[in-house]
Amino acid sequence: MGENAPPPPPQVVARPSQMPLGAAKGPIWTPTEQLHHLQYCIHSNPSWPETFVLAFQHYVVMLGSIVIIATSLVPRMGGDHGDKARVIQTMLFMAAINTLIQTLIGTRLPTVMTSSFAFTLPVMSIINDYSDRNFRSEHERFETTMRTIQGSLIVASFFNIFIGFSRAWGNFTRFFGPIVIVPVVCVVGLGLFARGFPLLANCVEIGLPMLILLVITQQYLRHALPRAHNILERFALLLCIGLAWSFAAILTEAGAYNNAKQQTKQNCRTDRSYLIASAPWIRFPYPFQWGKPIFRASHVFGMMGAAIVTSAESTGAYFAAARLSGATPPPASVVSQSIGLQGVGMLLEGIFGAAVGTTASVENVGLLGLTHIGSRRAVQISTAFMFFFAIFGKFGAFFASIPLPIFAAMYCVLFGIVAAVGLTFMQFANNNSLRNIYVLGLSLFLGISIPQYFVSNTTPNGVGPVKTDGVWFDDILNTIFSSSPTVAMIVGTLLDNTLDAKHSASDRGLAWWRPFQSRKGDARNEEFYSLPVRIREYIPSRFFYY
Repeated sequence: MGENAPPPPPQVVARPSQMPLGAAKGPIWTPTEQLHHLQYCIHSNPSWPETFVLAFQHYVVMLGSIVIIATSLVPRMGGDHGDKARVIQTMLFMAAINTLIQTLIGTRLPTVMTSSFAFTLPVMSIINDYSDRNFRSEHERFETTMRTIQGSLIVASFFNIFIGFSRAWGNFTRFFGPIVIVPVVCVVGLGLFARGFPLLANCVEIGLPMLILLVITQQYLRHALPRAHNILERFALLLCIGLAWSFAAILTEAGAYNNAKQQTKQNCRTDRSYLIASAPWIRFPYPFQWGKPIFRASHVFGMMGAAIVTSAESTGAYFAAARLSGATPPPASVVSQSIGLQGVGMLLEGIFGAAVGTTASVENVGLLGLTHIGSRRAVQISTAFMFFFAIFGKFGAFFASIPLPIFAAMYCVLFGIVAAVGLTFMQFANNNSLRNIYVLGLSLFLGISIPQYFVSNTTPNGVGPVKTDGVWFDDILNTIFSSSPTVAMIVGTLLDNTLDAKHSASDRGLAWWRPFQSRKGDARNEEFYSLPVRIREYIPSRFFYY
């Protein structure tokens, strides 16, 4: 019987159910298109009093770039403090016009337009051309330089107008995907690191307390004081600027910098801008205020290089602003029309005599994330403050005299927010794909490393590392490769669309991305990007839908 007995049944060993890695330790966050804790999105608005304070805060934040550019360029042109004040007024006036254009009929995103550092190298090239010439006065040299800048901006503006309204730029953005957008948006913030702590360190006793105070007040104190939570979250930046500015004024009046070096006085003292004394009480910027424009082909090409750079920088800022304001990624048609209108704005800047062209303000995009408010109305109302302070010069000069290290302290926070927002696009692609990691890593690294090489090898006179017999050619390459977003966009787009692109479409996140490429691809696109009704009646839809 023992030999004929059936074998014992096999023992069933219980196996633990397959669980995702880390599931036993905590939740796994699924990709979400809407950022958490966003209180007001693009078309929702806080109360009118809060909106006006937020608008003023946007004005103060965007002012720093204009003051830095004017302070750097105008003295090299031969201009005095009065000329610097008038240049600041003009750039502020044009920033208001361009912001209205973009928020009304451009991207419709809550983006402030401000002066761009990308034009510094072409402007320096113009300054160098006139440095060895004899003029009857330094003021004449200043006006001649400004007239040449005017002519160059006017001609170069048609390049942006062409690539925008011909849909060339929009068709180029169709090659983007989450893997391209991540490095582009990241370096839009990270690429501006030189305007952060290095500028703050020029007066560390003012800049560092401002940075620490902003972090403590806006992030920690609002939790300790629940009743003041919303006020501190939304307006802590203005409060900290006021405290740091007052502290700088006390140090100035107490004589703390009487025996300091000239550079320390320039960065720390509150009375070293000389803007309040030299600015006119009332002045309207008007067309050709510096005289008849001067057109020189060699300088026009350099400005065209800067126009390409501002297009890339603005595109990255638009995607960040869309994310922070609760909107869908801007369709290709929206991006293209915004670049075309940016060219129209550059044309107006050349006519009115601005020192540089404009781009989307990265710091104001970061402010959307800091305050958790992406309201378009707040940005539109901020243009009223820009117009007012551009016309009434004494009042505008008062705020323009804020020490630059205070601006640098808030840049450390605002630029960091924009850089971090770029990383959030990675959730829509396969994070575990080594192919994606390769494209992302190389784009990020070269997007920072290549511009750093060009910037570190550029002389104080604006002469870059590319040196050939054609100065215009040098200006184009030195300008393009000094821009982190432009380099990241070139490298990322090339790699993502050539490296096993067809077989990796799913890993690249294109299934999620493609519906946003056209206005009709996602039902929400019309909600966020449609033109105001009265404007839409006068503009044929064929210019905006494709």
